[in-house]
Amino acid sequence: MKEDYITFTIAEKKNIALIAHDNEKPKLIEWCAENYDILKEHNLCGTGTTARMIADKTGLYIKAYNSGPLGGDQQIGAKIVEGVIDFVVFFSDPLTAQPHDPDVKALMRISQVYDIPMAINKATADFMIQSKFMNKKYDHQVINFHKNVSDRAKSL
Repeated sequence: MKEDYITFTIAEKKNIALIAHDNEKPKLIEWCAENYDILKEHNLCGTGTTARMIADKTGLYIKAYNSGPLGGDQQIGAKIVEGVIDFVVFFSDPLTAQPHDPDVKALMRISQVYDIPMAINKATADFMIQSKFMNKKYDHQVINFHKNVSDRAKSL
């Protein structure tokens, strides 16, 4: 059983992705401003428009990927797979249909697969950023993908 999982470590300095649907962008910007002193100590990235607006309105440095509908959610997901992102704050809008909804679902799924903390609203983001793990290393178990692929290749 132990060989089915490997330990990943999230360092003290987190790589945080910040994402928001259009109707939620003001809430995320306000949340970033309220948590400026914490966020400035970490590496931030986000989808295009959201990242630009956060940087302009808060002064935080944030690396921008593409806008969500143009593949930004998928870029963030790929960075999770690569081990580059270890914390996601995504203020999603549950009441408005999104044209890139499959991409959003894929991002949520990949966060789950890689055991990445993901807040989808302000309350969860508040709890996460105030967690005792926010400025500490955190070890977590993730599926041993090499073993999984090897096992699947043998059984097919």
